[in-house]
Amino acid sequence: MRKPILPGATLGLIGGGQLGRMFALQARRMGYRVHTFDPSLDSPSGQISDREFIAPFDDEEVLREFAESVDCITYEFENIPLSTLQYVQKLRPCYPDPRILYIAQNREREKNFLSSSGFPTVNYRIVESEEALRAAVKEIGLPAVLKTCDFGYDGKGQQKITRDSDLARIWRQHGTSRGIVEAWVENVIEFSTVITRVPHEPVAIFPITRNRHSRHILDLSVYPSGLPSRIEEEARLMARELAQKLDLIGLITVEFFLTPRDDILINEIAPRPHNSGHYTFDACVTSQFEQQLRAVCGLPLGSTQALCAAAIMTNLLGDLWLKGSSPNWIDVLKIPGLKLHLYGKTEARPGRKMGHYTILGDSLSEVMRRDVEVRQLLGIGTGEV
Repeated sequence: MRKPILPGATLGLIGGGQLGRMFALQARRMGYRVHTFDPSLDSPSGQISDREFIAPFDDEEVLREFAESVDCITYEFENIPLSTLQYVQKLRPCYPDPRILYIAQNREREKNFLSSSGFPTVNYRIVESEEALRAAVKEIGLPAVLKTCDFGYDGKGQQKITRDSDLARIWRQHGTSRGIVEAWVENVIEFSTVITRVPHEPVAIFPITRNRHSRHILDLSVYPSGLPSRIEEEARLMARELAQKLDLIGLITVEFFLTPRDDILINEIAPRPHNSGHYTFDACVTSQFEQQLRAVCGLPLGSTQALCAAAIMTNLLGDLWLKGSSPNWIDVLKIPGLKLHLYGKTEARPGRKMGHYTILGDSLSEVMRRDVEVRQLLGIGTGEV
């Protein structure tokens, strides 16, 4: 049994984004110091860290200095070279294990792991040429979607294929020598959960959220999900089994599809806190970020119990800042139950996540109604799921 890393220690965080920022906020609240490693100066997590290490991910000299300055290491996004985590793992404990990241950061490895482990996924084929793409589409049927195997998030590297699609042009636009073709399932419900596991303790699973995407980017997540209890229970069992098969130490997010026939499919996994779990920062006894800290440090896991009957989380994208005037925060902050989170990013771009807000309330209808009010104030559209 490993020795717990207690408050007062220094935690190492690889990645400087908003997930790291919220992790660092929780760490500071519990008395830890935080050192961040990221190629960018003044990153969201670097802004509130005790020390920033700014260097490319393959700079072993700075990586060594970083690792030797902390007591253990975690990370906050997938697109970190495996070699970076393997290097620091030789110097300090690193959780979740980099081999889990290796599976999750590539769609081919992820789908192959899930299917070989007996978890249900959409029908898929790996393709390496235009000819293979044509064969895969013929086998899977239409519509379908061609995705890159690497570096896929927020809809990047995805092309939908329909009967009118020019497959030769789609393959040229794909731009890499390898891809994955997935069946397109119409009218799916998207939902997710975050699960934390450490040895010799029961796993801790957060309440399931129902999610809606817009332009392939998560728009909102709502709790409770409104799904039948049997569907939620089956999903939780899958998440537990997945964490066990991975021998997880740390936290992982599992994204699901529910088909019109009530089949549950695992869409993606992510060994880190997740956008759909941001509501836990305000709405649960223990947030997903504090839970990540507890697992990494070998502390007892916290309660995932919700503190309110309902909550909604809505993303704030860079488009909001590009309208020529400042967002109407004064009126937004008058909305009962609203919590505003901005990430400290200095440049707004279309589709870039700049922050989010959470609304807590006594019923799902109440928080949904207030979310519509906020969207009208900000001019960002309706929030129906």
